[in-house]
Amino acid sequence: MKYDTHLELTDERLTHVSQIFKALGDPTRIRILHLLLDKEYSVNEIAEKLEMHQSTVSHQLSSMKKIRLVKSRREGTTIYYSHDDKHVIDLLTEAINHACHN
Repeated sequence: MKYDTHLELTDERLTHVSQIFKALGDPTRIRILHLLLDKEYSVNEIAEKLEMHQSTVSHQLSSMKKIRLVKSRREGTTIYYSHDDKHVIDLLTEAINHACHN
């Protein structure tokens, strides 16, 4: 992944980058994003797979949606979540790969 050095680091961009790293600094959010790498899930499915309370998952998804890390779609009465930005997923997978590197 090559960085475009011509991009200006405005205050707005700097704030957004900081929010992304703050979100990725939380183990619960990392677990949720990791689950969403390849497939979308409902809140109930995420809570069940990660053995978490539904309210905790909902709160985390809401926070992540505000900074565009996840997106949602409604199907009937169920809302499904998926990751919203391949760049952030690339960051996450690179960090995981780094942590696994000996």
